[in-house]
Amino acid sequence: MTEIRNHTLNFGPQHPAAHGVLRLVLEMDGEVVERADPHIGLLHRGTEKLVETRAWAQSVPYMDRLDYVSMMCNEHAYCLAVEKLLGIEAPERARHIRTMFDEVTRLLNHLLWIGCHGLDVGAMTMTLYTFREREDLMDAYEAVSGARMHAAYYRPGGVCRDLPDRMPQYRESPWKNKAAVKAFNENRQGSLLDFLEDFTNRFPACHDEYHTLLTDNRIWKQRLVNIGVVSPERAKQLGFTGAMLRGSGVEWDLRKKQPYAAYDKMDFDIPVGVNGDCYDRYLVRMEEMLQSNRIIRQCVDWLRENPGPVIADNYKVAAPPREAMKSNMESLIHHFKLFSEGVHVPEGEAYAAIEHPKGEFGIYAISDGANKPYRLKIRAPGFAHLAAMDEMARGHMLADVVTIIGSQDIVFGEIDR
Repeated sequence: MTEIRNHTLNFGPQHPAAHGVLRLVLEMDGEVVERADPHIGLLHRGTEKLVETRAWAQSVPYMDRLDYVSMMCNEHAYCLAVEKLLGIEAPERARHIRTMFDEVTRLLNHLLWIGCHGLDVGAMTMTLYTFREREDLMDAYEAVSGARMHAAYYRPGGVCRDLPDRMPQYRESPWKNKAAVKAFNENRQGSLLDFLEDFTNRFPACHDEYHTLLTDNRIWKQRLVNIGVVSPERAKQLGFTGAMLRGSGVEWDLRKKQPYAAYDKMDFDIPVGVNGDCYDRYLVRMEEMLQSNRIIRQCVDWLRENPGPVIADNYKVAAPPREAMKSNMESLIHHFKLFSEGVHVPEGEAYAAIEHPKGEFGIYAISDGANKPYRLKIRAPGFAHLAAMDEMARGHMLADVVTIIGSQDIVFGEIDR
């Protein structure tokens, strides 16, 4: 009889499913996982310490680089924490813009997640489909901020600038002739809001294509059903949030339970799972995309009808308009003080959390009255999810480890911050 020996196996960091920066030490009994020990530290960039050396507003771009798939959502939590300390609130239009771009970001996150999760499990085509829609949403990012990823668009007190009246156009090139450019520019003739409205009309049909590719796919279900099961009670004990918690059947969403921005004015549903396995988490995130689409459409309709300021008019917190700066000495002094020294935030501490695409993303900030944070702690949702890897993977096969990592939707920028 063949003797089966136990092995200790390095899974990653070079494994494609380990994101290049996760080392899993697996104790195997043949091909069955007996213990999974995640080793992090291969990406550590010390964000929380770096923030202490920068003015409050200068730290917004650091937030983009935490979870680099959910950029504006990270900025949102940071800005909310600073606004709590300052005792100010963003104008109504800015709150709707933030809500809209939070949901654009949620779609960007979930599209990349399902594309890469499919790729990890063996569904090669998914990435090609999902990146098609991501391109349009990244064009929306670029239209408001000039950057396709690290936007730095939100500001304490509101957002950097109002929405553009015109979308960038494609031009003729050696790779795109006149007819191709005309087709590409067809839905870019109006404003950003027109472009996003057109996207919300097209997206449900694209979403149906994802379902056709995966949901009833026999191989997909064999790889996901009853894998990485977590009970509702255990999910709460482990500190799960977001789709990881809702996939286990717990109806908890900060957008409904502790509304921020303009979510209290939005009409949407919270999808929940039943079994708490990888397949339920997949279905929850799929339905979340449709709910995000609904919210974006509601924000587009509201923003069309309601012009107004997009950043607080307190010039000790937000820069005055450039026209005022060139004609008014006080505005010039405010501008100079803000950009040379930064805002002095009153002493105190504040915690602000949002329903990030991956779960509850929180910022705990302490101010000593200076122009930079005294301390900053980031509550990253992926950190708690990765900590449960051992429990979720035990008793499963080696190939299922890849499925569980994909189901957790982890990004190492926030885990290894």
